[in-house]
Amino acid sequence: MNVGELRSQIKGLLVTELNLKGRDPATIEDDAPLFGAGLGLDSLDALQLAMTIEEKLGVRIPEGDEARAIFKSVRAIADHVAKVRSA
Repeated sequence: MNVGELRSQIKGLLVTELNLKGRDPATIEDDAPLFGAGLGLDSLDALQLAMTIEEKLGVRIPEGDEARAIFKSVRAIADHVAKVRSA
């Protein structure tokens, strides 16, 4: 799976797993912030997203400041997943 496909898969997971009703995964920008002004996710969403990524994509998300950087955007998550998978 290339990185573009991975980003699309992550967008789909965001919409389905976090119940972002009425949101089309294709409208989520790769570099848009996931928290605050972006998608408006909160800390509970972050926990659920981390568990989903670990379950569906097989990649562990670290805790703390490292996780904040990974959850910055869809692109950051995809880059982390690709990096871990290639290691």
